[in-house]
Amino acid sequence: MSLEAKGMAAAIGSAPHTDVDVACKVVFENLPNIPMWPQLPNVSFKENMYVQYTEGMPGITVDEAKRRVYFDTNRDVIGELETLFGLYLADDVGPVAIGPEYAHGLYKFLEIIKGDTNPDIKLLKGHVTGPVSMGLAVADQNKRPGLYDDTLREGIIKTLTMKAKYQVKKFKETRPELPVMIFIDEPYLMSFGSAFVSLNRDEVVGYLNELIDAIDGFTGIHCCGNTDWSLLTETNVDVISFDAYEYSETIALYPSEMKKFLDRGGVLAWGIVPSGLPSPQQVAEETAEGLLKKLEAGMQLLVDKGIDKEILVNQSLITPNCGTGSMKPEFAERTLGLTNEVSKLMRDKYITD
Repeated sequence: MSLEAKGMAAAIGSAPHTDVDVACKVVFENLPNIPMWPQLPNVSFKENMYVQYTEGMPGITVDEAKRRVYFDTNRDVIGELETLFGLYLADDVGPVAIGPEYAHGLYKFLEIIKGDTNPDIKLLKGHVTGPVSMGLAVADQNKRPGLYDDTLREGIIKTLTMKAKYQVKKFKETRPELPVMIFIDEPYLMSFGSAFVSLNRDEVVGYLNELIDAIDGFTGIHCCGNTDWSLLTETNVDVISFDAYEYSETIALYPSEMKKFLDRGGVLAWGIVPSGLPSPQQVAEETAEGLLKKLEAGMQLLVDKGIDKEILVNQSLITPNCGTGSMKPEFAERTLGLTNEVSKLMRDKYITD
């Protein structure tokens, strides 16, 4: 089954609010078709994207006082991995759940959608930090990134997979009639191919596919900077989410790969509304009409290289270019408001059904 995107509005996970009720209200007001649960990094260090999904991860240590997360390889990491692997094989996500203190927005979101029968909701969106970014951002006590240790890497991938499956489980328990989409946030893919990241292409595709293939729902990969976009088309992902505000021309460097991706039902999530990038205040200067023109110009770059415009439009989502967690609340709310407005303008102009 392919995702019927048709220019609907969606968003990346983080929000700057410290009041979970306000954050969820902003989400449901501005993302009527694809609401998401908001990640709230300003509420607690436990909601930092590199901490939020670490409960039960072999070797992990979270030091809230020092705002530090790291792997302690002096522990029995192999034993912890064996325990996790047993849960993984049994598909028992309960012991590796995302605790309420790690995701206030998730639990408020579940509470809201349980009683919400709004027919406009087409899809429920969750998110998880990607294995490449988690593995490169979180190091052991000797400052060696976890991704370069075979045992730690297995633990990272298996834990993140269980966190994604837990969200799907909770969504389906709450609203079984609605499809689910889980975005994998991979900012470190910006460094793929550089001298600073020692990973080959097949390894990255394999790590991502292990997570993607385990999710019973639609999947997306979000990278908030430039990367080798052809790499993502080689994965089994349904949605490629990119910063169209700054980097539309980079997608157009891969027309044949993008055509194959779209031909198999893939969706491009155009991050056309500025959030924290290039600066948190940039959104104050933008209008929905101006952003639609910028979006159309970005799409035209692909059309000029042979991509069918109707297919491109129908297989697109409209999003901010990154999460809004680094913004002031008023700017974040404007970002989501403009995302909704651009989506409406695009759908009115191009979507016929």
